[in-house]
Amino acid sequence: MRSSPHRLRTVRALFGALLTTLATVAALLAATAPARADTVVCEQFGSTVIQGRYVVQNNRWGTSAPQCVTATDTGFRVTQADGSVPTNGAPKSYPSVFNGCHYTNCSPGTNLPAQISTISSAPSSISYGYVSGAVYNASYDIWLDPTPRTDGVNRTEIMIWFNRVGPIQPIGSQVGTASVGGRSWEVWTGSNGSNDVISFVAPSAISSWSFDVMDFVDQTVARGLAQSNWYLTSVQAGFEPWQNGAGLAVNSFSSTVDTGGQGPGGPGQPATACQVAYDANVWQGGFTADVTVKNTGSAAVDGWKLGFTLPSGQRVSSTWNATLSGTGGAVTASPVAHNARIAAGGTQSFGFQGTYSGSFAEPSGFTLNGTACSVA
Repeated sequence: MRSSPHRLRTVRALFGALLTTLATVAALLAATAPARADTVVCEQFGSTVIQGRYVVQNNRWGTSAPQCVTATDTGFRVTQADGSVPTNGAPKSYPSVFNGCHYTNCSPGTNLPAQISTISSAPSSISYGYVSGAVYNASYDIWLDPTPRTDGVNRTEIMIWFNRVGPIQPIGSQVGTASVGGRSWEVWTGSNGSNDVISFVAPSAISSWSFDVMDFVDQTVARGLAQSNWYLTSVQAGFEPWQNGAGLAVNSFSSTVDTGGQGPGGPGQPATACQVAYDANVWQGGFTADVTVKNTGSAAVDGWKLGFTLPSGQRVSSTWNATLSGTGGAVTASPVAHNARIAAGGTQSFGFQGTYSGSFAEPSGFTLNGTACSVA
């Protein structure tokens, strides 16, 4: 039986309406989809990168009980924290996020270690999420050393206790009080057997704050626990739990270290601006990458450090014209003697060879001395 023109028009209209509805639903799903899935880290010393420039670490060292952290776009939360340890001893872990270097694990593009005397400011901000039913402190750590070491324990640890819950206390004993950053703090000093510790303890919980890390560094130097020719190696924010701790969160974290003024060229110079070209030659199971870093700013960049994260499954086997801080994951490329300066408008290049498993992908972002670069 032949369909009538009226019936055909009706079918076409219904089909068109269905296509329009499907397109609308697809657009809504695309708009509401998350930028990326959160990353769960349960390995004892496992870590991952957030914001393209900070490292979130599980860092479970004082217990064999399971612990997991979930890295988010802006921070992390503790999603599992089993077991407990005596409250008159050390905590069971230090899940945290950091800028700088921790036992050779350096955050992408960091300009740390940096000599204290060259740092004009180190602005930072932190927002914590607290829970009940746990014993812990919310601790912001600042590490100092006479040398620019990246491979282990530093000479002096500065701890800022944003919140103290339960029968715990800092290392050593209280030696007084101080006003730092416009707030009042208890001041404790002591040694944990590996390094000196100075702790600034808030009288009541602080959930969020923006401050200058150098206010605490200057206070530590003034008390004779560091010197201005020492190095700031890392700044970290997280928790030291003794009992439980699931649900504790660093909602957001930021850290910048300004050396020599506003930019790398000295006081009053413009901040770093950059562009990166990444040219990969890929074959089955292996690849080479030629990386060109262009300084698009108006001041020279000395002692450049390019941070990026190699996709999962990739490992570096050799490099040229640079040294890399690691062979996989978050890495930082540093210059060799002949290419340490990038003139304004100029470029420097380096390369590396590596292996990969699965499908090949290029790094998604780059930072030059902590500043995000465009990709050519």
